[in-house]
Amino acid sequence: MQEKMVSFPIKRWADDDRPREKLAHKGRSVLSDAELIAILIGSGNKEESAVQLAKRILASANNNLNELGKLSINQLMQFKGIGEAKAVSIAAALEVGRRRRGENNEKVSKISGSRDAFELLYPLVGDLEHEEFWIVYLNNSNKVIHKAQLSKGGITGTLVDVRLVLKQALELGAVGIVLAHNHPSGTLTPSTADKQITQKLKKASEALDIKILDHLILTGNSYLSFADQGIL
Repeated sequence: MQEKMVSFPIKRWADDDRPREKLAHKGRSVLSDAELIAILIGSGNKEESAVQLAKRILASANNNLNELGKLSINQLMQFKGIGEAKAVSIAAALEVGRRRRGENNEKVSKISGSRDAFELLYPLVGDLEHEEFWIVYLNNSNKVIHKAQLSKGGITGTLVDVRLVLKQALELGAVGIVLAHNHPSGTLTPSTADKQITQKLKKASEALDIKILDHLILTGNSYLSFADQGIL
């Protein structure tokens, strides 16, 4: 007869195996993602410990915290042992992490390459479940003057007002522009519309001696640069 597996609650573990004690005595960096989430939820259910439950929740998001941050309260509550209070705690902690990264990336004041642009824009659009199109305006030293949302929703030529983009560039005294939008689907392949918009803005801006420096497509934690790919 097969022996039934028994899950021991965290309070019965050795001190070194308890997430809270481990954090207090060894520091935050030694904890796994699952252990950190286990601290948030506090307890598991009759079949599994908080850490085991946290591992299962993470697995449902491909063990990716960015993906986990996209889960709704109702989706989190589908896991046995996760009520509304625990689901809210998880969502709140992940949102704090997202905002912290956003504050750190506000320090990006100069765009020297596609990675700088990604670090600047990811906090704005990286986790969104809908598409947004953003413009970053730069001066002649490639320092960021201003960034603005151009459209929200689908990306089509009708949503891009070239005159508005260039009007704002002239008002700001910008000489360089970085375009960016996100793909919630996770694909980094530029669509025909993406390429058409880029060329439309590039052609119009050249007449005013304003250069389109790049167009980024962002997903959960990665990006594609038109400039790096040689398709600008």
